[in-house]
Amino acid sequence: MGELYPPVEPYETGMLDVGDGNLVYWEVCGNPDGKPALVVHGGPGSGCGTGARRYFDPDRYRVVLFDQRGCGRSTPHASEPATDMRHNTTRHLIADMERLRTHLGIDRWLLHGGSWGSTLILAYAETHPQRVSEIVIAAVTTTRRSEIDWLYRGAGRFFPEQWERFAGAGGTPPDGDIVAAYARLMEHPDSGVREKATADWCAWEDAVLSGETNGASNPYGDRPPAAQLALVRICSHYFAHGAWLEEGALLRDAHRLAGIPGVLVHGRLDLAGPLDTAWELARAWPDAELTVVDNAGHLGSDTTRAHVLEALDRFARRA
Repeated sequence: MGELYPPVEPYETGMLDVGDGNLVYWEVCGNPDGKPALVVHGGPGSGCGTGARRYFDPDRYRVVLFDQRGCGRSTPHASEPATDMRHNTTRHLIADMERLRTHLGIDRWLLHGGSWGSTLILAYAETHPQRVSEIVIAAVTTTRRSEIDWLYRGAGRFFPEQWERFAGAGGTPPDGDIVAAYARLMEHPDSGVREKATADWCAWEDAVLSGETNGASNPYGDRPPAAQLALVRICSHYFAHGAWLEEGALLRDAHRLAGIPGVLVHGRLDLAGPLDTAWELARAWPDAELTVVDNAGHLGSDTTRAHVLEALDRFARRA
């Protein structure tokens, strides 16, 4: 069901100067004359992976992938304590995407991603709707403060032991701002403090996903050390500031997406990002189709993959 396309290598790569001393890594795969599409990775701070390339028919798509500021192959890397995080905000990432589109000579592109990637997709599309042809999202988030509070506090009711350890390690009482505490720890001059905070954050994220992985893997803790440091530093930085988005703004402004066809695929068992956000977005965006996958969580399933592939194949046929 929903077989991925064969592995494909980029035919073009580069480092785009986006200002503030930042260089953003980008790559292009597939057909140079195909339908433009941009993959927007999650995290924030996860970096783009090779697997995302395989969701697109390489004969019909010109697929662009990039590493958001501070992660992956972009420089300077957030794992380096000297990297200035003041120049890494949602507004900066939207501007980087637009600069990349212009650099590549693309008029409009399809946007695909999930989790944090869906927040950035929505923020970009509501800012530049005329530059977006279609949107395909798996695991919908809008990074409202209420969603952040759920992930780093509310979900603790399912994992009380792990949450108590996570909250205590952050150095805050149970009713304190845990995410902000971790953001401060990730700026600590002592590398040992930063490394412990990284390990504790990753352990909590993996606990929330443990019902999906069955202990076979730790999606956060299994990353290389530098990638973990960058991910946690960027995540805590963004979430401590509510991604610099007015609460509920992406849902409030979903009317700006009118005329853009969208497909939303969300797992009913998603503890990291419960289904109600996807439901609210689908109600606010009439051109979006919401498919709920009963057997999937945040990481998706074979059924999730099949729905995403079907949507991307269908949109490949649109002019």
